[in-house]
Amino acid sequence: MTKIIGVRFRAAGKIYFFDPKNFDINVGDHVIVETARGIEYGAVVIGPREVEDSKVVQPLKDVIRVSTCEDDEVEANNKIKEKEAFKICLEKIKKHGLEMKLIDAEYTFDNNKVLFYFTADGRIDFRELVKDLAAVFKTRIELRQIGVRDETKILGGIGICGRPLCCHTHLSEFAPVSIKMAKEQNLSLNPTKISGVCGRLMCCLKNEEETYEELNSRLPNVGDYVTTDDNLKGEVQSVNVLRQLVKVIVSLNDEKEIREYKVSQLRFKPKRKKEKIDLSDAELRELEMLEKNEGKSKLDDN
Repeated sequence: MTKIIGVRFRAAGKIYFFDPKNFDINVGDHVIVETARGIEYGAVVIGPREVEDSKVVQPLKDVIRVSTCEDDEVEANNKIKEKEAFKICLEKIKKHGLEMKLIDAEYTFDNNKVLFYFTADGRIDFRELVKDLAAVFKTRIELRQIGVRDETKILGGIGICGRPLCCHTHLSEFAPVSIKMAKEQNLSLNPTKISGVCGRLMCCLKNEEETYEELNSRLPNVGDYVTTDDNLKGEVQSVNVLRQLVKVIVSLNDEKEIREYKVSQLRFKPKRKKEKIDLSDAELRELEMLEKNEGKSKLDDN
C-alpha cells in the first residue's frame, strides 16, 4: 500500500497522486508540487489515504510544501498575467496570419513556462510565432493543439439540459460514447439532438447506459410476437423502458385491440436482435463523424 493525496490543477481536470510526506494536508488545501511541466500550484481533492501499489505510477513525486499566503498571491498574479499573455498571443497570431484559434494561456507556478492552447483544422507551422512570443515573455513557450472537446472543457457553457457542462464541472476524463448508447435509450438519432456544445456526441449518454441495457434486456423488441397471461397472442407495438410496460396488438373477436401489459405478464423469447437504423446516407455520415470522438483529454499532461 502507498500513501497518497490527489491533486487537481484545473477545474474538473485529471487527478494526480503525490506523496504527502509528513505534511498535515486536508481536502481543499492548496499545495506546491513538482510535475513534468515544472513547479505547479494545485488543489487537494483527495485527502491522505493508502491505495494499492498497482494504482500508483512510480516514481511518486513528493509534495514540496503546503501553499503559503505568498504562494496564493503568486498564483493570483499568474492568473492576471495569463490574461495579458492571451491578448499578446492573439495579436501575434493575427500578425503572422495563422489559421488557428487561441483558447487559453497558462503560466506554470514558477513562471518557467507559458503554455498556449489552440485549435486548428490541420497542422500549423508556428515556429516564427514561438520566436516572437519568447522574445516578449523571456521564458519557455509551448503551443499545444487541442481538440474541440478540450476547448469546450476549458471554456465551459450551458448544455441543452440547462445545466453547466459536465466536462467543465465534474467530468475528469472523457469516456468513449457511441451511437449504440443513443439507440439503447430510444433517443432521436438526429445529430443535432444528441450532440453537445462541442459538436461531438454528448458525454451524458454514457451516464445511464448500463441501466438502459439492463432494462432493455428484459423487454421484447417492437415487432416481436408475445403471449400474454390471459392466453392472448399479439405483436408488440411499443415499449416503455423505464416503467417496464409493453403495448401489444391482440385480436379479439376478429378485431384488433391495443392492450398494455407489465413485462412480467408476457411470455416471449428474450432474444435481442439487431435493429436496423433507417437513416439517410448524409445522416449516417454525420453520425459516424460524431462517434469518432476523442476519448482522452489533451489538456492534462503533468
